[in-house]
Amino acid sequence: MNGSAAKEQPSVAEPRASAPQKVTPLSYDPRLASRLDALRELVGLSRARLDNRTLSEAGRVLDEAAARRRLSGRHTVVAIAGATGSGKSQLFNTLAGVPISETGVRRPTTAAPIACSWSDGAASLIERLGIPPRLRRRPLQAMTDADERLRGLILVDLPDHDSAAVEHREQVDRMLGLVDAVIWVVDPEKYADAMLHERYLRPMAAHAEVMFVVLNQIDRLPGDAAEQVLDDLRRLLDEDGIVLGEYGEPGTTVLALSALTGDGVGDLREALARFVAERGAPARRISADVDIAAARLWPVYATRRRTGLSEEAREEFSDRLANAVGATAAGEAAERAWLRNANRACGTPWLRLWRWCRARREPTTGRVPLGGQPDEEVTARQRVEQAVRTVADRASAGLPAPWAQAVREAAVRGSQGLPEALDELAVRAGLPPGRPPRPGWWPVAVLAQAAMTIVQFVGGLWLLGQIIGVMAPNLGVPVLLMVIGIVGGPFIEWSCRMAARGPARRYGLEAERRLREAAAGCGRARVLDPVAAELLRYREVREQYGRVVGAGAGGGGH
Repeated sequence: MNGSAAKEQPSVAEPRASAPQKVTPLSYDPRLASRLDALRELVGLSRARLDNRTLSEAGRVLDEAAARRRLSGRHTVVAIAGATGSGKSQLFNTLAGVPISETGVRRPTTAAPIACSWSDGAASLIERLGIPPRLRRRPLQAMTDADERLRGLILVDLPDHDSAAVEHREQVDRMLGLVDAVIWVVDPEKYADAMLHERYLRPMAAHAEVMFVVLNQIDRLPGDAAEQVLDDLRRLLDEDGIVLGEYGEPGTTVLALSALTGDGVGDLREALARFVAERGAPARRISADVDIAAARLWPVYATRRRTGLSEEAREEFSDRLANAVGATAAGEAAERAWLRNANRACGTPWLRLWRWCRARREPTTGRVPLGGQPDEEVTARQRVEQAVRTVADRASAGLPAPWAQAVREAAVRGSQGLPEALDELAVRAGLPPGRPPRPGWWPVAVLAQAAMTIVQFVGGLWLLGQIIGVMAPNLGVPVLLMVIGIVGGPFIEWSCRMAARGPARRYGLEAERRLREAAAGCGRARVLDPVAAELLRYREVREQYGRVVGAGAGGGGH
């Protein structure tokens, strides 16, 4: 607005307040307050996983909601926006009852936003919009008295959104993010303009309840042309996804009028009066902003499948680690060691002597050699890495990309040093040094084996005595004794071997179990627990996101 226009209407300048005016802050209903709290918690929990650019829109909504909440709740800021030549400034003047916004042939006409408030206490809201005092106006007193229901309205005339001046378009974009509602003014020539629909109306579809779309200049349309254009405008708005407020349903109000002749302006004034009297526009605007922010965050939080680690995946991971450290082989080696020890303890003296000679060239009885060849170590390391990759892929399956990446990174960090830790655990959890424990029946078997040996010696000495003539000839008894000793010794050894199979198997299974539990505990502490912590963090943010989205589902969310 230029200086001459201001001088022509000195009576409409906003009066200077002699004292600060008491302002009642805006209060949000519990549902919206809960959604904002959930969004704030969501942003806080996500900062370590999502970049600032992803969270910027949600942060802006929270900042604007907090700023708006501190300001007047008894006022509603409504912007009038439109293209060059749509007649929005003329409509602004008509609603105010006085020409306080410059109109004319020169384009663009409105170079800066101009505010007109119908009641006191609006200073802080207008200051938030960045409108200087010289561009703040008040309607004529007669108009204020006639429109008592408009008390609390702050009407803002914006620059043209299609202005050739970049700073004008930037002003429009900035102001549209701050006002409580907007009146879009279109004319019969530009109502279908692609720029208007693609840049503004379609992205603001969630704000349908705080928007008015006004078809101006219907005085230029002959006959039923106005109704035809209005119907086509409604069709375009429907294609933009904007819910129209028809049949008493909440949504965008669509009207046709002529700011020049005044035809239809009364309907707009009536609609504005009801809108301002409800004092619900600020909260509905913030709620729509939350809906838009939540919709933009949908790809980084939402999943359509069940996520997490199943017990089957956990057990498979533990089995892979157990196989990597050779738990099964260790159990089998322990079983063989137990059987060897049983054979040594319960075998015949002659067989034990022969085995003792062989045992001097073998590893110590009862020990399980845990060290392997280099090729075996490489294979074991590859098995560990494969187990970690598999469990990470299963845990991250179905998660949004940032959280899937966080799960995989947690698994990789935990896998560092895991093969070495498993080697140490295998040594500590392996078989104890020395011989395996002996069952209670072993001494009996040893005594029986000694008795068979003594019987052999007695029979042999008896025969020898008969041969040298010391004893009377009697071959039956000594031969029988020798046969009993020779046959009884192997029979006792075979019986002990059969009896030892059960304890040996249990001993081997116990050794395998210890090694499996040790490997599973190491894998759980290093990999599964960090992965589970990331999944728990995702479930927490998903729950908060559900509060942000679900609380608004009943209020026309998205």
